[in-house]
Amino acid sequence: MNVALDTNAYSDFMRGDAARVQILRFARRIHMPLIVLGEIRAGFAAGNQESANAANLQRFLNSPRVSMLLPDEQTTRYYAQLYLQLRNKGVAIPSNDLWIAALVIQHNLVLCTSDSHFQHFPQMLRC
Repeated sequence: MNVALDTNAYSDFMRGDAARVQILRFARRIHMPLIVLGEIRAGFAAGNQESANAANLQRFLNSPRVSMLLPDEQTTRYYAQLYLQLRNKGVAIPSNDLWIAALVIQHNLVLCTSDSHFQHFPQMLRC
């Protein structure tokens, strides 16, 4: 299985959450959306263990099974479609999460997340 991580899934994994550890242990590829990386680093900057957290993150990113998931021009098309889908339902979610959803759907990945608002995208698989 190829998975993408949401910020909370990365945090769960780093805290040793058994379910997250199990999923990532058996994932063939783990994708870190650029937006998630920004959210993680922002959290580190606001915390009191920035250096230790940054070192752990770098070790994680250096794994041969982990890759960055970067938005491109095609991602903007997915973003626009998902935005319209939510607008037609009268639903709003954080814009960062809309970008994450666009990347995950574009690349046909499974999103590891605890955020319930991703349920508004039935075309996206979650773990």
